[in-house]
Amino acid sequence: MVEPILIDGSYGEGGGQIFRNSLAYAAVMLRPVRIINIRAKRKNPGLRPQHLTVLKALAQITNARVNGAQVGSMDVIFRPQEIRGGNYRFDVGTAGSISLVLQGILPVLLFADKESNVEIRGGTDVAWSPPIDAIRFVLSRGLKQMGADFEIKLIKRGHYPRGGGIVRIYINPVDYLKPIVLLEQGEIKIIRGLSHCVRLPDHVARRQANAARKFLEGRGFNVDIELEYYPPGKDPHLGPGSGIVLWAETTTNALLEGDALGERGKPAEKVGEEAARELYDQIIKEGAVDKHHTDQLIVFMALAKGVSKIKSSEISMHTLTAIHIAAKIIGAKFAIDGKLGKPGEIMAEGVGLTRT
Repeated sequence: MVEPILIDGSYGEGGGQIFRNSLAYAAVMLRPVRIINIRAKRKNPGLRPQHLTVLKALAQITNARVNGAQVGSMDVIFRPQEIRGGNYRFDVGTAGSISLVLQGILPVLLFADKESNVEIRGGTDVAWSPPIDAIRFVLSRGLKQMGADFEIKLIKRGHYPRGGGIVRIYINPVDYLKPIVLLEQGEIKIIRGLSHCVRLPDHVARRQANAARKFLEGRGFNVDIELEYYPPGKDPHLGPGSGIVLWAETTTNALLEGDALGERGKPAEKVGEEAARELYDQIIKEGAVDKHHTDQLIVFMALAKGVSKIKSSEISMHTLTAIHIAAKIIGAKFAIDGKLGKPGEIMAEGVGLTRT
C-alpha cells in the first residue's frame, strides 16, 4: 500500500483551507494523503461539519477509503481510488458554507469520467467564506477563461444561523485546464453588483445598494447594482439575512470583487459601503486579481497545462498556504514576485493534468 503524503494542517494560516486544498489535490491526482493537526490554530480545532461534508463528498466522488471522518477529528487519512461523475447531493447542515464545499469538489469533478449534477445544501451567504454570488459572478469568469465548463444555479439562499440554502452545479469534464494570464487591470468599464435581502423589508436591499453606489460613483465609477428581494408572504427563504456583492468589469477581464453581509444591529448603509470600500481598496492596488480570488485560483493554476501568470492586489497568507500545499502534494512550481500583504505577481507552472 502506498504511503500517504503527510500534510501538517497547522502550517501557515492553519485553518480549513489546508484541509480542503489537500483533499482536492489528493482526489484529483488519486494520491493518498494524511492530514494531521487539522485546524490546529482555530479556537475549536479539528473538523467542523462543513469540513466533514467536503471529506465525505470527495470520498463518495472518488470511492475513497477514509480514516478519521468525524467532527473534531484532527487526523485524517484519505485514499482516493477513481473520479466518478454523476448525480450527487450533499448537505452541510444549518448554515455551513456551500461555497467552501464547492471549492473542494469542483477541481475534482472537472476531471471526472462524465458530467456531474450536484446539489449542495447549507449556507450561501455566511461569514468567513465567499458568498455564492462571488463564485457565480466572479470566480466562474476566471475559471471559464481556463476552459472550465460549469454552471451554478442559486435555488434558495441560506444565512446564519438557520441555513437552508440550496445551490445546484452542473459540471462538464475537461480534457485539461488552460493556463490563465491576468497581469493588467485594464480600464474599468463598469462596476456591477447584486444586493439582496430575505425575510426583511425591501428597503434593506435598496439602502445597501444606494450606499455602495454613492461611495463608488463619488470616486468616478459607473455603477449598476441589481436588487433581489421578495414580497411579504412570497419569500421562500428561511432568513432573515442580507448581503451585497460588487465586482468590476474591465477591458482585461480582471477579477476584482468586494462583498459584505448584513447582521443584526448593522445599518444597511454600512453593509453597502463596506463592500464598496473593499472593492475600491483592491482596485487602487492596481492588481488584476483581488486577494480572495488569488488564493482560490491557485488550485486551478497548479493543475493547468502551461504557465499561468497573475498580478494579485494583495498576496495573502491564504495564497502562500495554497502554494505550499500545491507544491508538496502535486509538484506544481510557483514563483512569487512580492511580499505578504502587498501587491505582487505569481507565476505557476502547472502539472498539466489530463483526464484519462
